[in-house]
Formats: sequence, C-alpha cells, structure tokens
Amino acid sequence: MSPSPRRLTAAVAALTLASAGVVAFAAPAAAASGDLFISEYVEGSSNNKAIEIYNPSTAAVDLAASGYALKQYSNGSPSAGLTIPLTGSVAPGDVYVLAHGAADGAILAVADQVTGTTTGLYNGDDAVALVKADVIVDVIGQIGVDPGTEWGTGLTTTANHTLRRNASVLTGDTDGTNPFDPAVEWTGYASDTFDGLGSYGSDPEPDPDPVADCAATPATIGSVQGSGAATTIPGQDVLIEGVVVGDFQTGGYDGYYVQDGGDGDAATSDGVFVYAPGGAAVNAGDSVSVAGAVKEQFGLTEIVAADVEVCSTGNPLPAAVPLTLPASVSQREALEGMYVTLPQNLAIGETFEYGRFGTITLTNGRLDTPTAVVEPGAAAVALAAANLENSITLDDGRGTQNPDPAIHPDGDVFTLDHSFRSGDLVQNATGVLDYRFDAWGVQPTEGADFTVANPRSEVPEVGGDLKISSFNVLNYFTSIDPTPANSNDDSYFRGADTAEEFQRQQDKIVSALADIDADVFGLLEIENNGTAVQALADALNAKVGAGTYVPVTTGVIGTDAIATAIIYKQASVAPVGAHLLMTSAVDPTWSDERNRPGLTQRFASTETGEEFVVSVNHLKSKGSACAESPDLGDGQGNCSAVRTAAAKALTTWLNTTVAPDGRAIVIGDLNSYDHEDSIDAFVAGGFTDLEKQFNGEHAYSYVFDGQLGYLDYALAQPALLADVSGVSAWHINADEPSLIDYDMSFKLPAQDALWAPDPYRSSDHDPVIVGLNLTPPDTTDPTIEVTADPSTVFPPNNKMRTVQFSIDAADDSGEDVTVELTDVTATGSSKATWEQIDDDTFEVKAVKGAVYRFTWTATDAAGNTASDTVEVVVGK
Repeated sequence: MSPSPRRLTAAVAALTLASAGVVAFAAPAAAASGDLFISEYVEGSSNNKAIEIYNPSTAAVDLAASGYALKQYSNGSPSAGLTIPLTGSVAPGDVYVLAHGAADGAILAVADQVTGTTTGLYNGDDAVALVKADVIVDVIGQIGVDPGTEWGTGLTTTANHTLRRNASVLTGDTDGTNPFDPAVEWTGYASDTFDGLGSYGSDPEPDPDPVADCAATPATIGSVQGSGAATTIPGQDVLIEGVVVGDFQTGGYDGYYVQDGGDGDAATSDGVFVYAPGGAAVNAGDSVSVAGAVKEQFGLTEIVAADVEVCSTGNPLPAAVPLTLPASVSQREALEGMYVTLPQNLAIGETFEYGRFGTITLTNGRLDTPTAVVEPGAAAVALAAANLENSITLDDGRGTQNPDPAIHPDGDVFTLDHSFRSGDLVQNATGVLDYRFDAWGVQPTEGADFTVANPRSEVPEVGGDLKISSFNVLNYFTSIDPTPANSNDDSYFRGADTAEEFQRQQDKIVSALADIDADVFGLLEIENNGTAVQALADALNAKVGAGTYVPVTTGVIGTDAIATAIIYKQASVAPVGAHLLMTSAVDPTWSDERNRPGLTQRFASTETGEEFVVSVNHLKSKGSACAESPDLGDGQGNCSAVRTAAAKALTTWLNTTVAPDGRAIVIGDLNSYDHEDSIDAFVAGGFTDLEKQFNGEHAYSYVFDGQLGYLDYALAQPALLADVSGVSAWHINADEPSLIDYDMSFKLPAQDALWAPDPYRSSDHDPVIVGLNLTPPDTTDPTIEVTADPSTVFPPNNKMRTVQFSIDAADDSGEDVTVELTDVTATGSSKATWEQIDDDTFEVKAVKGAVYRFTWTATDAAGNTASDTVEVVVGK
C-alpha cells in the first residue's frame, strides 16, 4: 500500500483544531463505512495517467475478493473497452494507486498496481468507472456520451489535468449516466501535478525552494547528466550555471537549454534542458544561474527551475559540436542538451509528422527498409539497428501540434513554391540535441543548408501500346463520416470527414489518374459500398472525356470497409467473361477475415484481340496482429504467414484455372517487401517481380519510418512477361510531405491553403505503371533484291576481276533489317576461286565456264527472313 504519513499528520491537526472549538473539515477517513471511491485522477502528458482510490471504511478491503475493477469507456461508447481487475488490499483510511506502466517515476513511486507499458488506459474524453462485482460505485465522466475532448473547463477538466476529490465528498457517484461536471466535486490542477498522489485528504507540505546565485559555486552539468541513459540524482535540488544555447520558452517547450564549460569527461553531457514554464525571459547568450530539482522526463534529463538569475548577457555561444551519423545511443547521450551541428549532407527521410508536429527525419543517405534488400531474420534485424544509428530527427523548436507557419528546414516558411521532398539534402543543421517522444532530435536555432536532390518528375515512360497501373487511393470513400469527432465509427468511415475534404481528395486522385492515362487501373482502398468506384470513374471521365473509363461492376465484395476495384478504357480493352474473386471458397487457405477478396478480370485488346488477365489484390497489413501469425521479430512484421498462404493460393489458382496460358499479371498492395516470404511464394509460383527486374534492388513506392521499399507490385506470368516493355513507380506520393494532402483534420487555415488540385500527395503510396506491347506478331518476311555488276565476266583470261553487288532490303514494319552474306558457291571449273574485298565488293577468277552464285539473307526485327541469290558467269 502507498504510505500516507502526511495524511496522518493532517488528521492529527484536524483533531487539535476541533478540541479548541474551531470547526474544520477532517480527512475523509473519518467516514465509518462505505464503498471505495476515486479520490484523485491524473491525465497528464504522454502516459502520465493514474487513478487514486480511497477506502473510507473502518475495515481493510480485499480488492480481488470484493470484485473491484476499473473500466474505461472510450469516446462516448456505452460499452467498456478496457477492464482492469484490481488486486491487493486497501487499509482503512488508506489509498490505492493504479498507474500506467510508462508513467513518470514520481507516479510509479507511489503506485500499488501498474498496467502494461502499451496499455491505452484512458484519455480526457473517456469515462472511467470504478466497479464492485460489476456494479458501478464511482465514475468520472458520463458513460455513453462523447464530450468532444474533455469534461469541464479551465483547470478543472479531464484532459491534461489532475483532479482531486474535494475533502467534503465521502461517497462515489454511482450513476454512470448522469451529466458530469468535475467542478461540482473536484478541484483541478495543472498538467503533470503528482505531488498529492498517494496522500488523499491532506495537502503536501512544500519543501523550501532552492535559490539561484551567480556568486555561488555551481555543480557541473555533467554531474547532473551522468554518463548513463538517465540522471543518477532524480528529485535532488541542484545549482548549475551556464550559457543559454537554445531558447524555446515559447512554442510549447516552456524552457531553454543551458551549457557550461564542461567537466572534462567526454561521456557526460555539458548541456541540460531547464523547464521553466511562466519563468522570466532569457535569451541565447545569457549566462544564467539555475536552481531547481533534477528530473528524468521520458528519457530527457531536465532541471525544473525554482529560481533563475541572469549573470551576464551577450556571451558567445560555445562552438557547436559536430555530430555525424552513424551515431550510437551512448554517443548521443553524451551530447544530450548540447549545442551541436550535423555537418553531413543528410537526406530527408520521413516527413509524415511534419505537418502535425513540425518534425522530419534526416538519414545518412536514403535508407532501405531491411526486408526490401535483405532476407528476414538476423540480416534484417541488423540492418534495422544500423538504420536507427543512421537517422536523426530535425524538429522545429515547437512542442505544439499543427504549428503555424510550417518551417522549411532552411528556416524559411514552407510554401508550395518553397517545399521539399524526401531525398532532398540538408546540411549543417545546427541547434540543440534533445530526446523527446522516444526520438533523438535537433531543435534548430538557425536554418540549415538545403539542396533539391529529388525533384518531381513527369509520368514515367514505360513504352508499349497499352498501360496497366496499380494505385492505392488511400481510402476513397463517398460516404462522409457523419460524426467526425467520434472515433467509434472510424473503422468504417475511413475517408474524408466533410464534403470539402472529399472534393479535395477526389481532385487530387483524378489529377493523378488522368496524367497516368492507363488503359486498366487496379485500385486499392476504394469504399466497399458498390458505388464508390463508379463515382470515381465518373469524376475521372468529367476530366478526360465522357465514357472513357468504366468500372468492372462487382457490387459489395467481402466484409471489409474497403475493397479492390478495376476501371478500364473501353476503347482500348474489353472484358472477356465475368470477373472472378479469390476467396476461401476458391481455396480454404485464403483468409477472408484477413485479406480483401482478390478481384480478377480477363481482358482483350480491342485493336489486336490479344488477351491478358489482371488480378488486383490487397493482402493483410502489418499494422495489426494476427493471433495465428504473430510477429516473429524477423523484420516481416505481423501476419507474414497469412500473406504467404494467400500468395500460394493465388498463384496456384491463376496458374491452373484462370490463366493457364501464362498471361496474368498480379498488381496491388501486397503489404510485403520483396525479400519477404509471401513475395518468394509468388516467384516460386513462376511470377516475375517486374519492379525489381526493371528498376533493381532499390526500387520503391512507399516510405515508412524514413526507409524505402515497395509494397505495390506488378508480378507477371512468363507468357505476359515477354510483352512487358517497361515498369516504373511514379513518385508523386511517398516522397511528398503529408502537409499538402487533402486532409484538413490537423491543420490550421494557412496549412489547409497549401492544398492544390494536382497529383502530388494524392495518396501515401506511389502508383506503379506497366507498359505492354500487344501488337499482333510479325509474320511477314522482309524483301531483298541483289544485283551484280558485272554479272558476266569476259574474256576468260584466268585473271581476278572485281564484281560490285547492290543489295536492296526492306520490311513492312518500317524498321531496319539485317543483311548478311550467307552462301557462296563456285561451279563449272575446279580452278574457280573468289575473294571478298569489303561488304559488297568481291573478286572472282575469270576461269572459262565458271559460275559463281552469291546468296544474301535479310532478317527483320521479328526474326523473319528472306534470301536472294545472284549469279556471276565467266564467258559469253
């Protein structure tokens, strides 16, 4: 149980006041009986979440035997999404603290029970109920009601605040359905206030604040930081002095970084973050004396300032320490909080969180997703570790979400005309190295040097007379989410939240599709309502011409919210037979629960009649677990066996039933990188990975965690492979920052205005484009005519005579033909001989009666041949 000596001291004080005739509120322990109730609620930053439960009775309570548990109701849900049975016992008048397993050390120090470090627990818009034998004995919030973000206002709210039950409250709220206003029974405190946790009914006595003093001898910052991953003196008051090297008092960090002259130990950092919300303003170059308590805040050592004194101003900053990649964790720990620079030309890797949090990832060259270049297992694990050492975050010095304006890595404002892409280069990024949100990053104090190294490109040229394209359109839903603030229905309504967002999304997708101009599109993440694909075809036709594209009509297929779909140019191709679906009805090893039904259609070219099969597939993602196929830690993520079983089922079906002629192509989002087991299964089934064949090992269509690879495939059977003229991903999405996409959920108006109706960031996957040559086979022979000058040699004087040949060869294709001398014979005399002078000049011996026959053969590009023979006769 959590000790509560301060509560006992307060109770004694209350009795003393009463004996003197003074009326005072006693601690709730004075209650003679009653069920447990919630006495404190902490919903702070990150995982700083805890519930304190008070026992007002005169007897100890066995929590498990009594059936006590904590239930969480998410976002207005009427049903509990999480139930945590409580264990142990609570003494009379004592408290019991349940805490998140990844909470601050000050919380964990008084916790009696902790959850797993990955447990969601609760947020400010969730209801939390204490139940006894499944009967509610107390509740925070209103079950079945979504408040938006929180209940309450000001300090007294359920989001990012601490609530303490007023001492006059002796029983819990047993009605989980009544309106909840925390101000009625609770007092609110600032975010991450933990000092009263574990001691309900008394106010903790504050320790005297330490005092800054420029004349005093400070501790070295290195002694505060220590040489390990965390400070060895958490909670201790210290006095340090140094120069402010990074001022981030505004923008959400509420503090600044101070660096001293060093302690001579290269393993200890000479800089530290000073957390000073609402404190006196300081500036870079100020020398400051800081007194306060040492704290380890989610991996970042900081000093919580109690007093600050500016000792001098205008001091030069220390020289920025070069930090080069790769860099190990220990190398970074030794520089935490210090003024650093990144001298290398680093590539921009990940940009996904740039719009919402202002961060990008810089990498030492463009990094490959491990299983995109090496086999799963030890090699992939080793490469993943190396990738971490070769990457670092470049932040924007702000801790607020949706920062405005967005700042370009060079320090200027990001605009559509001053943008960047993954693969562009950043050099000399300079600022302070810190650790936030489980990532090492530089908080910049100036703009970096920037070079465009990965400019936007036009639609790739893939050749051929017909194009196929695979395109994941990122949840194109014509059904607009009716309750965008309620996440309970987000598993179905996955697309736009408003009509404006939908139009922005559709304009970008249509722009990309029109530019690609494929004859057959295989589409992924289309709403599975039977009508969304027609809506997209109609929108595309409005841009490229009425009736250009028509969908393969399938209706609703499968049970998932999204489906695969096909649209095609009816002037170019025509369906042959009905569409087919790959499901467990075809092969029981195919998991309908995990994979979307594979959509397959045979087509014929309207010009040549040549047939081919397109199979569009979207296999199980890595993002959620499969109990039957867990993550094995080999780099393939969740559900690899599910995807591999699907690949084997699909190849067998196509090879034996659908396309025994060998003219099928599998396209789509297979959620596997090309060295993984499922892609090996396709290759073993006779399919060729076209992206690897045409673009090599480092081809990509997707960027995740700053690493390249492709999940979007084109895999061809042997007979169709002969017709493939080219393959390429068009990098319009993976390299573009999500800030410019259609979504308006996490953007301020200035960032919403960065949208444009162009193809760029129309999705998060790049489309893959395949060119096919489907012209009829060339069976026409070329023509060839040969003449000799002279064709008659006279007189027969046994001397060598020159003969010049003229060769005229052509092919109806208009392409060049190859001509070669394939035979020479000499008859009529045993003395007849000849000699070649050059390609078309020969000498023959003028022997009486000799006949020389020269044969040339012409070969066209298709391998068709034709020959012509000309005679040279000696004599009249």
